[in-house]
Amino acid sequence: MTRLFFIALAVLTLAAQVQAQNIRAGIIGLDTSHVLAFSKTLNATPQKPEVMGVRMVAAYPQGSKDIESSTARVPEYTDKVKALGVEIVPSIEALMDKVDVIFLETNDGRPHLEQIRPCLVAHKPVFIDKPIAASLSDAIKIFDEAKKAGVPIFSSSSLRFGKTTQAVRGGSIGKVSKAETTSPASLEPHHPDLFWYGIHGVESLFTTMGTGCVSVKRGTTADGKIMVTGTWEGGRTGTFSESKGYGGKAIGDKGESPVGSYDGYDPLLYAAVHFFRTGVAPVTPEETLEIYAFMEAADESKRRDGAEVTIKEVMDKAMLEARK
Repeated sequence: MTRLFFIALAVLTLAAQVQAQNIRAGIIGLDTSHVLAFSKTLNATPQKPEVMGVRMVAAYPQGSKDIESSTARVPEYTDKVKALGVEIVPSIEALMDKVDVIFLETNDGRPHLEQIRPCLVAHKPVFIDKPIAASLSDAIKIFDEAKKAGVPIFSSSSLRFGKTTQAVRGGSIGKVSKAETTSPASLEPHHPDLFWYGIHGVESLFTTMGTGCVSVKRGTTADGKIMVTGTWEGGRTGTFSESKGYGGKAIGDKGESPVGSYDGYDPLLYAAVHFFRTGVAPVTPEETLEIYAFMEAADESKRRDGAEVTIKEVMDKAMLEARK
């Protein structure tokens, strides 16, 4: 091959890299503070190196239709993102024509399946903010339909990307045998208890422990708050407890470490941008589904007065519902 060929190849590669950096992002649902945080960072001048070339350009505002804490925010957040240079469009279909990637931000998990379908038809990669859905069966449908469409997606809480949590995930204290995490856990009647806000602390727990949870038991703390204990393969244990703050501790075969801190929205945004650039999700569908199975099993344990419930039981039931 000639030197000219390699020069041409290098030029084409550089052009592809530059093109990949210029990404138009859009939002579905303006009812969460996340949309302001993401838009401020993406549309700042100068941009941070981690998000260079990615801009929030358009948004469809309608999120939940009947949760007042969500619907009440839409007018305010619509005005604020418009002030950041984001165009407001009248439909999800109209959004598809203006953007390359999607932040599905609707605070209510119930409409997510319906909202993501136009994105899959248009082959737009999607980050789905928490909760991914309002049921485990809908979460399964979302991943099934995305896989069939060949469209990369992922979902995560910002708590996954806390610095110490990521360090433990990376092996800083070796294999974790026990972990405890905390977060607020306000409830919303249309969602399983932990889906609405407890997801934050549960995401920290799974980031620390990894997959392999076998069973779940739900109880209460000494002051009457939610406490859920999972047993992992090999007898490892992980506990989530409702609290006013974010935090926790992990014990591994090389020591102990704090985990579960909230370090802002930017680390999650950086992960989403990297995902949009590469098409590689930072969290597997299998891990996300196990997280939601853990939380759904916690509800089932509550219905059974604290009895132990297996992840397999709730996953099998949800699979049947999703694929019937």
